[in-house]
Amino acid sequence: MNGKTSASSKTDVEETQDRFLKLLVTQMKNQDPMNPLDNAQVTSQFAQLSTVSGINKLNDTMASMMAGYQANQTLQAVSMIGHGVLSAGSNIDLVKSSALMGVELADSATKVSVTIRDASGKEVRKLELGAQKAGSLPLTWDGKAEDGSTVADGRYTFEVGATNNDAKVTATALQFGLVDTVSTDAKGVKLNVNGMGTLNLADVRQIL
Repeated sequence: MNGKTSASSKTDVEETQDRFLKLLVTQMKNQDPMNPLDNAQVTSQFAQLSTVSGINKLNDTMASMMAGYQANQTLQAVSMIGHGVLSAGSNIDLVKSSALMGVELADSATKVSVTIRDASGKEVRKLELGAQKAGSLPLTWDGKAEDGSTVADGRYTFEVGATNNDAKVTATALQFGLVDTVSTDAKGVKLNVNGMGTLNLADVRQIL
């Protein structure tokens, strides 16, 4: 062991620097004695080397940061397994006369309503939520129809509406699902949610 770094173990930055210096030395050895390189030319070429090296180092640093970021995202996602999440969607799964869903409001509203429909599109129940602040709001449904009867378990759909003193407020229906597993690919960390498919972490509006 002589402590020297082998060519195969050099980084991209070191290889770039070696190639540049070899070219510069060759250029200086073969320069015209009557028209040698001036200081400005040499300085300019070293500045180019510094720029290339800086970009390579920046790329290496960014790659390392992204790897660390994805590792942190994966740990965060794994901790969500078994937890319920709300994400954009309009389905309701009624199980044992109980269901969860949600509403996301872009602005505060003086009136918010949720209309639940069966598989045929028939209105089953309309929930009046009154005034609500901007943000996500989890909701429960006890499986009761408008006439007070209990409807059968199964899949229903719902839509939301919101106004603020007669002005329409953007309202998004939020579907509930349980996180079953977590996976990763070239695009990042994915949550595999029961009944909702694959979601990105950014798709989750609230964790329950």
